[in-house]
Amino acid sequence: MPNRFYRRRWDETRGDEFDGWGHSVWYFEVGDDGWPVRQVEVYDAGRILRYDRSHKEDRYGGLGEASVYDSGDEWSDFEITEAEFDRVWGAGGG
Repeated sequence: MPNRFYRRRWDETRGDEFDGWGHSVWYFEVGDDGWPVRQVEVYDAGRILRYDRSHKEDRYGGLGEASVYDSGDEWSDFEITEAEFDRVWGAGGG
């Protein structure tokens, strides 16, 4: 089964020293098991963070360490195309 792609808005701030970045939209590419392969976080203040298997973490955060499917949420409403994910993945910033 090919990877799946999701976009989900979080209307909560980080609650850390970077709280001023505001709310965020998270993009995930996940494997069959729901574990993130690539992840993009786009914050309202303009900051964009990207993580994948070659860049798993930095001082701001990191690639998800659990299956998105383990959250108990229904993810089908958040599914997007690979092309939409790739547009965000390749966008400037970071």
